[in-house]
Amino acid sequence: MLIALWIINGMLALAFLGSGGMKLLRPKDALASSGMAYVEDFSAGTIKLIGALEVLGAIGLIVPLLTGIVPVLTPIAAIGLAIIMVGAVVTHIRRKEPPVLPAVLGAAAIASAVLGFLVVTS
Repeated sequence: MLIALWIINGMLALAFLGSGGMKLLRPKDALASSGMAYVEDFSAGTIKLIGALEVLGAIGLIVPLLTGIVPVLTPIAAIGLAIIMVGAVVTHIRRKEPPVLPAVLGAAAIASAVLGFLVVTS
């Protein structure tokens, strides 16, 4: 189970580091012009906050488990990312856009949380 957790967390961490980093580093207009039209529904500060939470969540998926320092934070980070993805799915449905990518990332985050709790408590 530990190997499966590392595989899922590695993929999730890469995805959230990429998307969160992009939200942190690029201005709102650049995000909108690159195909992220949903950013028009949020303030620039909210977009930066979402990006920061995604980056912190990605770090939380890897660092606690890697160091062995409070490893229970790994599944907690996955739960936080799943909650963010629920919000993303709702936003995309409200805008009549396909919610497939955030739904898949949310499901993977839930799988990571379940595996994480199983690994940490065993």
